[in-house]
Amino acid sequence: MKLLVGLGNPGKKYERTRHNVGFLVVDEIAKQLNLTFKNKTAIEAEIAESEEIVLLKPQTFMNVSGRAVKAFLSKNKCNVSDILVIYDDADISFGELRLKKTGSSGGHNGMQSIIEQFPNGTAITRLRVGIGRPTNSDIPLDAFVLQKWSGEEEKKLPEIITKAIAIVMEQK
Repeated sequence: MKLLVGLGNPGKKYERTRHNVGFLVVDEIAKQLNLTFKNKTAIEAEIAESEEIVLLKPQTFMNVSGRAVKAFLSKNKCNVSDILVIYDDADISFGELRLKKTGSSGGHNGMQSIIEQFPNGTAITRLRVGIGRPTNSDIPLDAFVLQKWSGEEEKKLPEIITKAIAIVMEQK
């Protein structure tokens, strides 16, 4: 079974924000596979699943996403090599995608929270979706990631999500 974890923040307030790009990708995968997300309060996540794949959206806030991943793994058999985490990365230009099989969180608190659930050095595959940094230096990064996409970014999102899904599906 493949576990795809899309990172984001729960609630209407955070929909369509840069920080929720992981949710956007797994939402589109669910749509393409005709899967429906169900709220699983016991593991603090929404899950959509088939026999081959589980899509997980933690319903904790980003910085404690690891709780939902750990809770899911405590109730379900899944090899760490079958986990792929999808999240935003401000250190990558908008629209650029990078797949990594291992490494640090790169300062991303959601990914750090997941890494902390495993023994040191555990390889966790991740797909980082570039959101870039604010062009205005007066906008703090934490505020920028929680902003809605610009109109120009919004137009490019479908293509970026399509490319992200292609990369994810190649990992099956």
